[in-house]
Amino acid sequence: MGEESGKENAFVKTHNFIYNFFDKPVTWFHDVIVKPNQKSYPWYHQKFRRVPTIDQCYTDDVVCQFEADQQFKRDKMVDSEILNILRQRFEDCVHYEAPDEKRKCVDILELYNQASADWFTKYGDLGVYGQSKAAYMKQKHRMIWERRHGPVGSGMKTEDSEVLAH
Repeated sequence: MGEESGKENAFVKTHNFIYNFFDKPVTWFHDVIVKPNQKSYPWYHQKFRRVPTIDQCYTDDVVCQFEADQQFKRDKMVDSEILNILRQRFEDCVHYEAPDEKRKCVDILELYNQASADWFTKYGDLGVYGQSKAAYMKQKHRMIWERRHGPVGSGMKTEDSEVLAH
């Protein structure tokens, strides 16, 4: 019995020695050098470098335009997901507050309606393959319209209202 425990003891000591021989330097390097120099953030909050928008690209810079289109697509995906989350929150509120949903969920509904209007203002009517250049032109045309006729949905300016404004 003493001989077996001595063999086990020697085996355990040898195993621990070999393990520590390889593990201790790696653990030390990780704890002392890697961890202090590493940015810590949750994977879902990783911040990507923003690329120039389409209005900052030259007309012959194809790479810049491609990057702007990719950034536009990422932004659209994020905005669409935010809209889906707001919609889901409203549906959960309606389900949870069943008889009083008209009164208790009105704030969430207003927030969702505003977000969906903003989403449509930016991405609506661009089609499936909407690109950053088309969105930029849409924004430009909207700004020109608002300068001439007032905010969209407020009714068109007349010559009489312009004279009174000046």
